[in-house]
Amino acid sequence: MSSSTASQRLVRIGLGAFMTFAGTSHLTFAREPFQAQVPVWIPLDKDLVVLASGVVEVGLGVAFLALPRHRRVVGVALAGFYTAIFPGNINQYVQRLDAFNLDSDGKRLGRLFFQPVLIAGALWGGGLPVRH
Repeated sequence: MSSSTASQRLVRIGLGAFMTFAGTSHLTFAREPFQAQVPVWIPLDKDLVVLASGVVEVGLGVAFLALPRHRRVVGVALAGFYTAIFPGNINQYVQRLDAFNLDSDGKRLGRLFFQPVLIAGALWGGGLPVRH
């Protein structure tokens, strides 16, 4: 496996820490605001969805931090996770739901454009694309 660049390591560590914190917040103090992002068409209890996503986030965050040899697999999994939760961000925009200081259409719309940045960051931090 090729080594990662300094910027890839920085992104991997930053996203790993961010995801670990975000997942912990899902499980503790921010459960209710995260419930606002669960689309109504998901046929599960909103709190269950928030708790499950929190567990996944903690797992991905810790894996990104603690398993640098597996960074590609974790990076792809994290990019997939960011893609999977994107409908929740769209739902928050469409339904005009206030949460996490996203209290205007402009802020909620801006967040939608940040999701591709997170996806690209997960892939970059994971060492993708592979450089020869």
